[in-house]
Amino acid sequence: MFEAEFWVAVSFILFVVVMAYFGAHTFMMKGIDDRRDRIKSELDEAHRLKEEAQALLAQYERKKQEAEREAEEIVKSAMAEAERIASEAKTKMEDFVARRTKMAENKIAQAEAQAVADVRSSAAEAAVAAAQSLLSRLVKGKVADDLIAKGIEDVRGKLN
Repeated sequence: MFEAEFWVAVSFILFVVVMAYFGAHTFMMKGIDDRRDRIKSELDEAHRLKEEAQALLAQYERKKQEAEREAEEIVKSAMAEAERIASEAKTKMEDFVARRTKMAENKIAQAEAQAVADVRSSAAEAAVAAAQSLLSRLVKGKVADDLIAKGIEDVRGKLN
């Protein structure tokens, strides 16, 4: 009588008619529409998150550039400060050396003056001793003694 394919076709048609009667196509369409809306909202959310991430990335890039500029300025400032301190230290060192040199020159001048005074004193004493020896041999008596004493006092007073 009828072949198996015929009954499969009839069963399928009946299945489709029953499904159409109960509104299965509306449920399927509603499910597909819901899924489409859910996917669309997820895509919109993903797009919004991507834009936020790009805005944050741009903001952090600006902050990074500002931090790099600030770091460069700090380095430049530190270099300038170091140069200023080095310059001040050099000036102070030069002043210190100049003061020390001046003090050494003053000490040398004092030592020279003391040496000259010592030499004069020694020369005066030698001259007095020589004059005393010479006059004691040439002049005799009380007059000689008075003359020698007075001369020695005069020479000491003038040389010292």
